[in-house]
Amino acid sequence: MPQSIQISESEWEVMQVAWDRGRITAAEVIEALGPRTTWNHRTIRTLLNRLINKGALNYVEDGNRYLYSPAVTRNACVREEGESFLHRVFGGDPASLLVHFAKRSKLTEAEIAELQRILDEKRKGGV
Repeated sequence: MPQSIQISESEWEVMQVAWDRGRITAAEVIEALGPRTTWNHRTIRTLLNRLINKGALNYVEDGNRYLYSPAVTRNACVREEGESFLHRVFGGDPASLLVHFAKRSKLTEAEIAELQRILDEKRKGGV
């Protein structure tokens, strides 16, 4: 992301819809989130406006409605959120984070093998 964009949990819900669909109207967001939330249309429109102001969404006018599209990728936001979480919760120490989740998560043999492959690459100076 060109700049650090911090989005709230509620804004993540809206962005998930935008990332999944690409270009959306407010009505489509309301329809998509209606079954999962108790938000009314004003709340969703407020969230859309906040995301525009933060630079996370773009919009174009299409007659009497707006078409919204993501201005940032899901991967960029995940990366940013991951960095924020790492620093906020684990003091920026990735080893502590990995150890915490490895010890407390049920991992399949395939997931363990993938983690081992990544660590082996790191040891060799890759990744």
